[in-house]
Amino acid sequence: MSDRIEWINALSTRPSLEAAVTEVVEKVQDKLVGSADLAIIFISSAYASDYPRLVPLILDKLSVPVLIGCGGAGIVGMDDREKAREIEASPALSLTVAHLPNVEVQPFYIEAAEMPDLDSSPSSWTELLGVEAAKNPQFILLADPFSSRINDLLEGLDFAYPSSAKIGGLVSGGMIERSGGLFYHDQQKPRNTYLYRQGTVGIALSGNIIVETIVAQGCRPIGPIYQVSEGERNIIISMTGKGADGTPQPPLNLLRALIPSLREKDRELAQHSLFIGIARDEFKMQLRAGDFLIRNVLGVDPRQGAIAIGDRVRPGQRVQFHLRDAETSALDLELLLQAFPQEKPASSDILGALIFSCLGRGENLYEKPDFDSGLFQRYFANVPLAGFFGNGEIGPVGGRTFLHGYTSAFALFRQGI
Repeated sequence: MSDRIEWINALSTRPSLEAAVTEVVEKVQDKLVGSADLAIIFISSAYASDYPRLVPLILDKLSVPVLIGCGGAGIVGMDDREKAREIEASPALSLTVAHLPNVEVQPFYIEAAEMPDLDSSPSSWTELLGVEAAKNPQFILLADPFSSRINDLLEGLDFAYPSSAKIGGLVSGGMIERSGGLFYHDQQKPRNTYLYRQGTVGIALSGNIIVETIVAQGCRPIGPIYQVSEGERNIIISMTGKGADGTPQPPLNLLRALIPSLREKDRELAQHSLFIGIARDEFKMQLRAGDFLIRNVLGVDPRQGAIAIGDRVRPGQRVQFHLRDAETSALDLELLLQAFPQEKPASSDILGALIFSCLGRGENLYEKPDFDSGLFQRYFANVPLAGFFGNGEIGPVGGRTFLHGYTSAFALFRQGI
């Protein structure tokens, strides 16, 4: 039996679910040397009517103790030429199978009603998941966007497992509540269903495995860094900083003063692709691109000059306006990929990877296929990549875990010792 982690992916675009399942299972079995300890599936919403049949079809052909997965409007997997493909708006099934020697795989399914309140102790969360914090587990999370209370879950997991990576995405493809698909199988604790329409499925990996993360938010800063002087809930009422002469001013006034100083292209982007970044490290003096958590600008009050954003704000936080376009998004991801081998172990040590990308990326953004996955393979040429396009991406920024939008979040797996 092999003592090295194996991470294998196969992709099928056959319109028949039975044919697609047969194809991906045969492909992974041809390559797998050790036992199958974990399966991860991502399936196109084009098969939505067949979701209840998916896991039974796979388990009939593949013996695996733990399986998780979800549906998505776009699916990522490896074709027969070992090239990562992004299949958008067409049938696709991506199956990843891993042999994980000396790795403990703890699956879990969580309904929102089961979650402890945020005043509970860390032990309430470790009991819910059945994983000790001392094992330093690494989490992969797949959640329903309507019913999972995902932000509360991430806050609770950060509280209970502060040193653990948490990464994943929200199901896409279902336009109404409870129409998506979450897939779950635990051989040790069998349930009477493999398909869930709400909640969160996930795995905790501990032992001889390390999970690295890359979170590409796809934005670049414009203008100076400001400090929130007055805020209420998610509304910035006033800020200070360069251009404010030390006097708190409404953020809309500062934005109006900033826009004329931008180049023409950026002035146009500011009309429809403006975001705001919140610095996540209160103590870091020199902030750079990537040090900010990017949030949507939800609206403005032209009378008071206040700006509403997609997160809570408080006085003292440092913020900066950001722009996003295809060129910026590509550059942001490339810089993060370039930096990875310098900051982390050699890229050749990476055995497999998952990508959780936003529906707003892909061909919608780049106007060409396979962009993010192709860029990833430029730096990790022989690493099997799988994933999906979702309604939100989960990943760490500045030591905390957040739900993102317009992001590509990568999980990279390597052997511990």
